[in-house]
Amino acid sequence: MRPLRRRTSALTTAALLTTGLAVSLTGVPGAGAVASRGDPDRFHASCRTAIEGSRATASCHNPYPQTDRIRLHVECARWWDIDADSAPVDVGPAGYAELTDRCWKEIREVWVTHERP
Repeated sequence: MRPLRRRTSALTTAALLTTGLAVSLTGVPGAGAVASRGDPDRFHASCRTAIEGSRATASCHNPYPQTDRIRLHVECARWWDIDADSAPVDVGPAGYAELTDRCWKEIREVWVTHERP
């Protein structure tokens, strides 16, 4: 085991012992970690994106008790094609939302942003 990996493991173990959650140095739960339902930092809906030709779709489900405001962002491949940002949509607890947008030609990149309402 390399020294950096040992140090990371020790810090992760210390975080696990003090907070009860396995938290990596970036603040993202580690593998196998389960966030408590009352955790105020967890509100992001889980989203899947799909690109079909020039149309992008994001399907999002919010399993948390806090509302998540999501937006779909589409970056078009052609310089003359206008990028698209959807209007914000609030996804409540146990809610589902599907956002779509498009470019005239090819799509370079698609992503979803999350924020608290």
